[in-house]
Amino acid sequence: MNLVALNIDSILLGQPLPFTLRGADGVLLAQKGYVIQQREELTSLAARAFQVCVDTEESEDAYRSYLAQLQQMLLSQTSLGQIAAVKISAGAQASQGTPGAAPAGPPDWSELQLRATQLLRSPPPTGFAQRLCLLQADLARSCQQAPDATLLALIYLSAQETRMYSATHAMLVACVCMLVAQDTLRWPHARVESLGLAALSMNISMTALQDQLAVQSEPLTSQQVHAIQGHAERSEAQLRALGVTAPAWLEAVRLHHDRAPGALASRSEGQQMARLIQRADVFGARLAPRATRHPMTVTAAMQASYYDEERQADEAGAALIKTLGIYPPGTFVRLASQEVAIVLRRGASATTPRVAVVLNRNGMPTGEPIPRDTAQPDWKIAGPMARREVRVQLQLARLLALA
Repeated sequence: MNLVALNIDSILLGQPLPFTLRGADGVLLAQKGYVIQQREELTSLAARAFQVCVDTEESEDAYRSYLAQLQQMLLSQTSLGQIAAVKISAGAQASQGTPGAAPAGPPDWSELQLRATQLLRSPPPTGFAQRLCLLQADLARSCQQAPDATLLALIYLSAQETRMYSATHAMLVACVCMLVAQDTLRWPHARVESLGLAALSMNISMTALQDQLAVQSEPLTSQQVHAIQGHAERSEAQLRALGVTAPAWLEAVRLHHDRAPGALASRSEGQQMARLIQRADVFGARLAPRATRHPMTVTAAMQASYYDEERQADEAGAALIKTLGIYPPGTFVRLASQEVAIVLRRGASATTPRVAVVLNRNGMPTGEPIPRDTAQPDWKIAGPMARREVRVQLQLARLLALA
């Protein structure tokens, strides 16, 4: 354990902690992801320990930022007294990126979840649009460079995430929409980019409420019902107040719950974006858990997206299924061999993805995932599996390495 003092003033109230907090003696004060709501609670935590610290092994991103800050101070010949007084920060400045800068490796999905949650829960009064564009650009780059791994990560995380549900859901919807628009609908790049921004920000006015509802077992209050019913219009108004002026982006956010069936060609650009977001929103929501229900199977989620309000095939929903396949990456299936597998990547057809077996035919964990080609008769997919039926702990990083 390597403890470094933390600048507690850098902790953002009302947002998940980016790392675990410990006392100077290593005693646990607050787990990563815990939300400190009031300054008094933070003061109380600090009072319990001689000094609030983080373990650098548990906070690699923040530690890299801290070391970079020290290096910059040394290069600028800052006094040793000032350097000694520097503390690690919870602001995650290093994770915000710079325009046009490509990440060094595969996305850190935990960091992206936290980054999106912080941005959407407490959008800064200045610089919001730029930061959201950076997030969208990082997701778009991941979709371009590794589309199957991106879907695998976000669908897998969405099926079990409750603490940061809203941001994870927004990232999933944004990536699904961008892939559908780019690969199947062949929309121009500028519209795909605007689509991703609209999907990320569609629920900005109720991000905290969505996270609360994901773990709430009690019935909705009248105030919550009111907040849900008007959130699309309030999200548009909030985006305008934050400096967003793009008409199609704003229209898509305002109409992303519109339930008007019909062809895409007869709609405006913003309405087309809204319809695709609505279909992807339905798909993602049915894959996600709630305190009051389990995630649905991928088949149920796909059916809900495919059929419109009149139980007819929906153009945007059909494009979604054509892009993702019937069994998209991140979902669980049972094979003809009676093994249970997770889908790693899309295959040559919608029904023949590449998978990895995680439970053998006796229902026992395989230890290491075993790749299978479902185009082969022995490993043909027999049907979908609900996440709750697959009682095995999987490491996302290991799965992504196989994707």
